[in-house]
Amino acid sequence: MSEADGLRQRRPLRPQVVTDDGQIPETKDRSSFSGRVFRVTFLMLAVSLTIPLLGAVMLLDSPIDPQPLSFKEPPCLLGVLQPNTKLRQVERLFENQLIGPESIASIGETRDDEPTCGRPLGIRVGPNGTLFVADAYKGLFEVNPWKREVKLLLSSDTPIEGRKMSFVNDLTITRDGRKIYFTDSSSKWQRRDYLLLVMEGTDDGRLLEYDTETKEVKVLLDQLRFPNGVQLSPAEDFILVAETTMARIRRFYVSGLMKGGSDLFVENLPGFPDNIRPSSSGGYWVCMATIRSNPGFSMLDFLSERPSIKRMIFKLFSQEMVMKFLPWYSLVLELSDSGAFWRSLHDPDGQAAIYVSEVHEHDGHLYLGSFKAPFLGRLSLQSV
Repeated sequence: MSEADGLRQRRPLRPQVVTDDGQIPETKDRSSFSGRVFRVTFLMLAVSLTIPLLGAVMLLDSPIDPQPLSFKEPPCLLGVLQPNTKLRQVERLFENQLIGPESIASIGETRDDEPTCGRPLGIRVGPNGTLFVADAYKGLFEVNPWKREVKLLLSSDTPIEGRKMSFVNDLTITRDGRKIYFTDSSSKWQRRDYLLLVMEGTDDGRLLEYDTETKEVKVLLDQLRFPNGVQLSPAEDFILVAETTMARIRRFYVSGLMKGGSDLFVENLPGFPDNIRPSSSGGYWVCMATIRSNPGFSMLDFLSERPSIKRMIFKLFSQEMVMKFLPWYSLVLELSDSGAFWRSLHDPDGQAAIYVSEVHEHDGHLYLGSFKAPFLGRLSLQSV
């Protein structure tokens, strides 16, 4: 065979062209079928796990039975409420020597110690230099710091109009020392469960009056939602009561033409108020450890009309876990004697002032209490 014949016989192989009629579509069909089988199997597995899980969650008891609440749109943080960083200038006193000094240092190192050891929340100086103290678990006390004497005035175990006091909170006292006005935040929840009280929206709080001479106790206001700080007016004609859950301050008249009546001193606050104390300008200092952002998102406002979500949250998470989702934003607000916003001091991310609960003005400084921080804060008014 010649060389030419050999070349003719060694023809190059033509590349095979795979068409739609070839084997690739069959492979694709197999792959598509396997994918469908996997997706269906995965979906069935997910459903088989999710339904029992949801059923188990539904069967769990929720510690709260929340009621739907309605709030107005929070005030815009503009003008007097414009965010600033003035609270970051706070000086820390007795750092790591105190535990949650809301008004004074508490006794005990954990929340489980509180019912046994007590938790002082409100403190006032009486006309004779003694201290009147509201203890969340124990009741009302008079303390003589010079003689180191402690006298129980009213025990929390004493039923008031058939109801126990589970959460004695703050107090204010007349100049002559005879009348003590104080709050019992709830008959159901204790101080260590304050977040459950807020989330449930329980309206079993009261404003009460204790007569140090007759030892009589009267209920002045009832059906309050987390009554917290109280402050007697300079003329002693009315009492201000912070209603924390509702972001407002109520006013109860103890003398004058309005005696026995009540109204709203200020509502729709930019945060949830704690203690109230007088300012040197004739107004009032109000502390807020949680604000209602506008513009922004307020989780507590969002949940207020969604009790089913609140119920589910506390089925799955502890109070401590939920607290981690709340922003660390401290706000101190000065109100006029008529309830108008005068000025505000902010720490937008809680770098210096944490969980502020009370402001006490003294000698050109603000002393800041906290229900969690391990220190007492001090801020010079000249710097703000």
